[in-house]
Amino acid sequence: MGRTAQFDHDTVVRAARDVFWDRGYAETGVAELEAATGLTRSSLYHAFGSKKGVFEAVVAAYLDDVVRTRLAPLLVPDAAPTALADYLAEMRTAIASGSPRARSGCLLLNAACAPVVDDEPDVRALVVGYTAELRAGVAAGVARARADLAHDASAALAEVVASLVIAALAQARTDPGAAVRALDAASAAVRAWA
Repeated sequence: MGRTAQFDHDTVVRAARDVFWDRGYAETGVAELEAATGLTRSSLYHAFGSKKGVFEAVVAAYLDDVVRTRLAPLLVPDAAPTALADYLAEMRTAIASGSPRARSGCLLLNAACAPVVDDEPDVRALVVGYTAELRAGVAAGVARARADLAHDASAALAEVVASLVIAALAQARTDPGAAVRALDAASAAVRAWA
């Protein structure tokens, strides 16, 4: 009979998340995960199966704690017409603040930009699922903010806004100014789209 885990799962996942967020999936080694979590390689593998298993646990927590928390106001049935503007403004403020977490960019988009995504279909699927959730949230926000638009125009605007949000998240790490401009362009598009 195996030993029971002698660690707090959430604490370990948060520690691993910080490493993956700072270094990316491809550049993170198991030794770095050991140092950050305080667990040995065998404990990590016993608990998560592999480095990819640790990353999958990190992504699940990231989606719940960060992404879905921010998207939730866009997806509730009685979402305010200002929900999308609020979402874009909150993201803009976070990136413009220059906080360490904002300077790290988006955990999943950082992973998407690494060559490993081509070799890891499970990681690629996580990123694709994430962007689908983001696009659905933005589409719901656009529908509430611009109820005056026909379905095709609303869908086109949602695609433009989601693409600008993804661009902003991808640029937050290397060019926060460009990320802020992308979010400003997204807000302007919502107001001006005809």
